[in-house]
Amino acid sequence: MEMVMKLGAQSPVVIFSRSTCCISHSIETLIQNFGANPIVYELDRVQNGKELERALVELGCQQIVPVVFIGNELVGGSNEIMSLNIRGKLKQLLIKANAIWV
Repeated sequence: MEMVMKLGAQSPVVIFSRSTCCISHSIETLIQNFGANPIVYELDRVQNGKELERALVELGCQQIVPVVFIGNELVGGSNEIMSLNIRGKLKQLLIKANAIWV
């Protein structure tokens, strides 16, 4: 769990995903379209992917991927990101985390 938190703090936006997950790709694209440059860890391609998956579950993640950290905070998965976007709050969260500038 500590490793996931460290990785989540490496950048204003960090996404844990799988290379074959279209929802993960969609969330990454949505965040990039705001101008952010997230660090993406594809759990099926990193050496310790299974360990990271277990740690994400320990953190309470309902779904394994995608999992998004913004501003060193665990925001959640695709449902949370889409909800923030629909309510117009995702952009403000990215600005607050210094992931994008206006």
